[in-house]
Amino acid sequence: MRSRRESLPRLLAAALVVFAGLWLVPARGAGQRVASMNVCTDQLLIELADPEQIVGLSRFSRDLARSFVANDARSFPMLSGGAEDILLLKPDIVVAGQFDKRSTREFLREHGLRLAEFGVPRNLDEAKAQMRRMGEIVQHDDRATAEIARLDTAVARARKTVTEKHYSVLPLFRRGWVAGSDSLISSLLAETGLFNMASDLGIATGGFASLEAIVNARPDFLVVSEQGDRAEDEGLAFLLHPALERLYPPAKRIVMPERLTVCGGGMLAEALDLLVKELQRVSR
Repeated sequence: MRSRRESLPRLLAAALVVFAGLWLVPARGAGQRVASMNVCTDQLLIELADPEQIVGLSRFSRDLARSFVANDARSFPMLSGGAEDILLLKPDIVVAGQFDKRSTREFLREHGLRLAEFGVPRNLDEAKAQMRRMGEIVQHDDRATAEIARLDTAVARARKTVTEKHYSVLPLFRRGWVAGSDSLISSLLAETGLFNMASDLGIATGGFASLEAIVNARPDFLVVSEQGDRAEDEGLAFLLHPALERLYPPAKRIVMPERLTVCGGGMLAEALDLLVKELQRVSR
């Protein structure tokens, strides 16, 4: 009897240690609850977080023209763009873009919310850094590592196919906007050995170019976000100007949807694969 009584305290102590250990182990799928204010952080969040971690996405999250994961975004609440609904959700952290409304970001901070701000990535290294950072925020570094590896594989695949061609291209969008040499899309082009002629026009991060300047530059191909023969507005009408249509018919236009080339994330691997297919089409 005595030996049993003496061992009882030890058994209780052991049980408490086991219980404490179980208490400290996080539940499966546990992690920070995150709200997103920006279409780019939306996409990183959907790629890397558990669904239960996402408490709300930006008001542009379901826009098919802007977001690569617009259909997946429908599974999550859409935020208004203001601070009120975010405050009601009480997320552990809010992820936002550096160009999202400053007053809203400051208001959230003043009310005790943590913010993580993401800039616009200008190259693949910055895009990868953002993927790692979001992986850390949602406590899924392994998923970020896997997405980066997938991107690196797409880069290697594209280089193997394209580098010997050395074409000059000009990324041209609505109203004559040119994506500059210091931009994410230019980084994608450079990774495959293509040369962005924006630098010849004196455009770094981005800017408008005149029709005359574009015609005189004479790139081998234009990179456009969509192909078509109808202009729904004046912005698209620029791309259908007779001078551009004559010099750059569909066979001289590489089509890269904007939703693939604006943000950092898994869509960049898709963008590189599409770039290879488009180059194979136009260079036949």
